[in-house]
Amino acid sequence: MYVLVVAGYALIPAAGVALVVVSHVKPAALAGLGELLSRVFATRPARITLLLFVWWLGWHFLVG
Repeated sequence: MYVLVVAGYALIPAAGVALVVVSHVKPAALAGLGELLSRVFATRPARITLLLFVWWLGWHFLVG
């Protein structure tokens, strides 16, 4: 179980590095931050879901 957890934590930075490499090799393959945010905030349910998620994170990790 320990190996699985460590592998999971190692996979996150590896995925980040892979995204950086892909963005340099094929710039048109990934959306920019502005385009990403405009698509995420395009619908009301998505905005409400994101708001509730940020509220939940704040409540669980910042309160206390």
